[in-house]
Order: sequence, then C-alpha cells, then structure tokens
Amino acid sequence: MSRFSAALCALAVAVPASVSAQEVSLPDQISWTAYDLGSAGYNQAVAIGSAFKNAYGTNLRVLPGKNDIARSEPLRQGKVDFSATGIGGTYMAQEGAFEYGAENWGPQQVRVLLANVGPVGLSVAVTRAACEKVGKPGCEGFTYSDMKGLRVAEVRGAPALNVAMEAYLAYGGLTWDDVEVVEFGGYGDSWKALGSGQSDVAFAATNSGFAYEQETNPNGLFWPPVDANDTEALERMQNVAPYFAPGEATVGAGIDGQDAIQTAKYPYPILIAMEDKDADVVYNLVKAMVEQFPEYDGDAPGIEGWALDKQNMTFVAPYHEGAIRYFEEQGVWSEEAQAHNDQLIARQDALAAAWEELKAEDPENWEEAWAEKRRAALEAGGFKVVF
Repeated sequence: MSRFSAALCALAVAVPASVSAQEVSLPDQISWTAYDLGSAGYNQAVAIGSAFKNAYGTNLRVLPGKNDIARSEPLRQGKVDFSATGIGGTYMAQEGAFEYGAENWGPQQVRVLLANVGPVGLSVAVTRAACEKVGKPGCEGFTYSDMKGLRVAEVRGAPALNVAMEAYLAYGGLTWDDVEVVEFGGYGDSWKALGSGQSDVAFAATNSGFAYEQETNPNGLFWPPVDANDTEALERMQNVAPYFAPGEATVGAGIDGQDAIQTAKYPYPILIAMEDKDADVVYNLVKAMVEQFPEYDGDAPGIEGWALDKQNMTFVAPYHEGAIRYFEEQGVWSEEAQAHNDQLIARQDALAAAWEELKAEDPENWEEAWAEKRRAALEAGGFKVVF
C-alpha cells in the first residue's frame, strides 16, 4: 500500500434510481484506481461517478496512484474492482514487460471494458523556457530533435510513460543517452517539475489537469508537432511503441478553442478488470457507462472519447466477456472482433504458461531468463514479439 496514496475519494451518496436506470443493476459501491488527483483519468472518473450517483445511487470510489504499478497492485489484490489505467497497466501488464516482468509480477490476465478514444493527444510537452534555451524563442520551429540535451522526465514504476517518452525521442532521432534524464517518483511530480524549472520535458494526455496548470505557469508549455507524412520518423516511434498512431488533438492545455495540433495518440484512460471479474458486474458497468454517457459527456476535458461509437473492438488487449455481451446486444461486436479477441487471450495464455514454466526452473538471473522465455513462447505461438 505504500506505493500509492491511501486516500480513497468517495463520490457522493445514494440517490433514488430513475425508471430507465432500473434496467441497470450495480452494487452500492464500485471502486477503481486512476492516476493522481488532477489527472485526466481521475477527473473523468469523478464525472462518471457523479452520473452513477444520480442515476443508480452507486458510489464510485477512486483510489489515486502515482504510476502504473500503483494502479495495478490494488486491482491484482482485489482491493478495487477496476482500474482506469493507461497502456502500461493494460498492454505492458498483459505482456509481462518492463516492471511487470519482475519476479513478483508476471503477465497479467487483464480485460478491457471500455477505452477513451477521444480528441486528446498522448504527447510530450516542453516548456517555453526550454525552447528559448535551445535558441527557438516562442517555440517557433521546435521539433523533437531539439530535445537533445534537455532535461527529460523519467517516472519510476511507470513503463507506459517512459516508453512513450522513448518513442517520442525516437521520432526525433534521439535516445535517452541524448538527453539529461531527471527521475521522478510519480506522474504528478514530473509535471510539477516543469513549473518549478527543475525539468524541461514531460509526457501526458493533452487534457491532463497538470498540463492545464502548466499552461498558466510562467514557464509555459508547447506540444511539438508530429508529421503524419514523415514515415521514417513514425517507423522509429512505432518500433518502440507500436500502439502509437498519428492523429489530431482538439482538446487540451493550449489547444482548447484553438486549431487542432498534429500529434500521436492511443486510447486513454482504458477501463480494465481482471479476467475473473464477475461477468454480470462488468456487463452492468459497461451498460451504465454507455447509457449514462449523455449525462457525463462534457463534464471533464476529453471525456467524450468514452462513447460507444468510438470504441476499437480490435484493440491490443482482449475485452471482458461481460463487455462483449453488451456489445453483442448493441450489434457492435463482429466475428472479426471475436477472432481477434480469441487470439489475444491465446497470447495471454501462452505468456502465462511460459511464466509458470520459468518459475519452476527457478533461474538465477530472472530478468534475462524471462526475456528469453517470453520471446521463445511468443515465437512458438506465432505471435508478434514486441519489447
């Protein structure tokens, strides 16, 4: 419990359900983890929780965590029902990669409920002070290659953030060796450091509360553009993080009310559960989130991405059977989606089997042994090897 804040934020008390809401059956209380207070995931959870309170009398309790592991641990232990996480707690946890490859972790049988595929970017911001430092005042013409020599945030226990940063460095033709790495204990800390002048570069969703705070800071912020036509730069980026794709961001700090910026993105937040979570509970939660969408839409920056018509049914991690049941009822689940989902579950099963085999072998150098075992298992199953 020391890896995350002990504060549980209860969002409101019961309110009588409406007639339409009676079709949804939720527990009196639901809990999930999210990033720190002020993050996009946390702010959206508050808005969703308010809608649940008004419609169903259900309290949504949000446990903030500083990094991927801090959000994953309560989910794995069953101390929360769900996690509003990122690509780390979803894809990297599934893969048993980075921190999830540690001997006390391993590949996780995670399942997706819904994902926010919205108008925000998952991007890197630099301070305007940093632009001046490299001779580009006002950030005019600043590109990712200009990050060379700048102080770049690395967050302990947050592989998704760090791989994303590495991917943007790669887009600019750089590596971690080309920058001054500044390590932080949490996502929020990495952004506060921009405002205090302790670092120059940090990664976030463009609609993060911390990004909005930085927008008003004297140091300012700037989101360098991604050129969707620069195939070589994009290939370098996707070799590091294959889930990234170029796209527009129309919501976020320094973006709202302005022209869209060209950046890269992937779904965030991603609402997940463990594979063994009761299918009826998952079904009803997904139904509630879809049916209450008009009630919470607009109540937090970027929240419109939870809409059913924005979901990617062939994502990089499998959907929960309870979610699939609801998608089938709505006519949005296809044979292609089911076949893709089955393959992802088979991938997870192959990784889980390889993990158990390695535990029985008890190697001296766990990290090296798991990297070899994992790669061999994926290749043997005909699965793509990433990381």
